[in-house]
Parts: sequence; C-alpha cells; structure tokens
Amino acid sequence: MPVTRLDTAWIRAARRAIDPVFLDTPLYRCEALEPRLGCAVSIKLETANPVRSFKARGTEWLTSRLAGSASRAVVCASAGNIGQALAWSGRRRGLDVTVVASRSATRVKLDRIRALGAVLELVDGDHERARERAAALALRDGIRLVEDSLDLETCEGAATVGLELVEAAEAFDTVLIALGGGALATGVGHVVKELTPGVEVICVQPLGAPAMTLSWRQRRVVTTDTADTIADGVAGRCPVPAVLDDLLLVADDAVLVREESIVAGMRLLLDHAGLVVEPSAALGIAAVLEDRDRFAGRHVVTVVCGSNVDPDAYHRWVGPAPFGHRP
Repeated sequence: MPVTRLDTAWIRAARRAIDPVFLDTPLYRCEALEPRLGCAVSIKLETANPVRSFKARGTEWLTSRLAGSASRAVVCASAGNIGQALAWSGRRRGLDVTVVASRSATRVKLDRIRALGAVLELVDGDHERARERAAALALRDGIRLVEDSLDLETCEGAATVGLELVEAAEAFDTVLIALGGGALATGVGHVVKELTPGVEVICVQPLGAPAMTLSWRQRRVVTTDTADTIADGVAGRCPVPAVLDDLLLVADDAVLVREESIVAGMRLLLDHAGLVVEPSAALGIAAVLEDRDRFAGRHVVTVVCGSNVDPDAYHRWVGPAPFGHRP
C-alpha cells in the first residue's frame, strides 16, 4: 500500500485512548432500505454517543496526548461537530477550549458547544473565515490550534471507525464516506485499503460544495469561491494539501450528489431506519440513489456520521411524516 501520513499502529493506539462511549458504535444490515436502493446496505451509526457524531474519536485521541503538556488551552474552527467534540473532550481533561464558528452555523450545534463549557466566538462569513480567525487567536495567545483533518490525531481517531468495519463479521465490498475536510475519508480509507484492499472506497460530497472532490479528480488543490449546500458539516472551500495527498492514495472514487438526493436520503433514513440525521450523514444513501446501477448486487456500508440538525430546518427539508408512510 502507498504510504500515507497515517499508521495503523497509531490508529490502534488511538482506540485504546478513546473513551469507550465513542467506540464500537452499531453496525447492522438495514434490510428495510434495500428494496429502495437495490443493493445490500449496512449502516455504521456514528450518532449514538454524547456528541452525536464521529468527531469525538479524533478529539479524544488528540486531547489525551495534550493532557500532560504545559499548555492547557486549545482553539479550533468548527461548523459545529468538531467544536462540540473538542469541548466534550477538553472539559473531560481540564483544557480551556475556544471554538470559532460562523454566525450562520446550525444553531443547535452552537448551543451545544456553549453547554459543554467552551468559549464560543462567532464571525461573519463562512467556515473559512472561522478558520482564519482561529489561527489568528492561536498565534496571538500562544495556544494550540486544532485543525480538523490536518492534525493527524483527528484522522487517526476517525480511522478507528475503519478498524470496526473491517473487524465486522459480515463482509462488504463498498464503503461510502462523507467527504468534507477529509479526516473520516482518509482515516477509514487508510484502514480499509491496508486491511481489506479489495473493498472499494467511495467518497461523497455535495455538488454545491465540491472543492475536495474537484481536487481529488484533478490531483491538485482546487478551491472554490462559495459553498452552497444544506450539508454544512462538509461545506469547505479550501482543501488542505496534506489531506488531499492522503486521499489520493486511499480513495477509489469521489462523487458529487445533488441537494434533492441528500434530502431524499434523509427521508429514507427516517422512514425506513428510524434515524433523524443531519444532511452530511445522508450523503452515502444519496450516492446510491443517484447511481443505482453502479451499486446493484453489491453490499455497501455507509457511515452515518452525525445527527446534529436544527429541528425546524429538518422539518422544512424532510417533513413530519411518520415512519413508513412515504412512498
């Protein structure tokens, strides 16, 4: 296997350091989805934990390694999920956590960051402006800047999802991974390609926020001027070069999906799996909906990566229909 920044031995070490509440999340065959998608579907449910996303796997590993250092303060930029995770892990280890986010970020995510004890600073503009402000605060105050996906610990923590996938009893031939900054995709992709190289790793991104997918396709960093998608958790515009280098080595494909397919995926997960998820978590289902012929006859695993969604927005997108009553 080509050499990425990741090392499976370090990923196994991360699993030993992460609070067990974030490990061994449910992985199960969801037969109710299969007639609608035309393939066997298993769900890796990364929402069944205190921060309702996979992100705390990375922040647990990162903060465990900071616990003995002289610096007791960290800052990060967040669309919401990494901020919650860092706040949770930092509080557990006595760290002072500052999170910078856009004023337009999902309200429920911002409220939860505050509730977990972090200092929250809001900025005008999008997530890239928040990244710039977080970097400026770290430089000004001499504190540790946590950069999701660039900091290797965030990728190694996310990669523990991959260990759990490849150790599962039932074999699969495709894994569909939401693609934003790249921690989940590069982490899971690394483990899958090293331990089960025949499994196809497909990354999925919204058509309205395509920067990392375009970069993967062109094998160079491609930035975009805007990111316009309901999937705020993956709405970056400026890929990190080192993360792209890793992604190029582990991803077999990167696809873009339409907003209406993301919403349709959320509806399917509600009606046929009983799951309320944020848009980023429905990207894998959206990819199958847009290309059923490609996945016909396969056994796909999709990582349901988060469920931090504003209730009002969710009902606008998906509607309040009871389970099992949508065509």
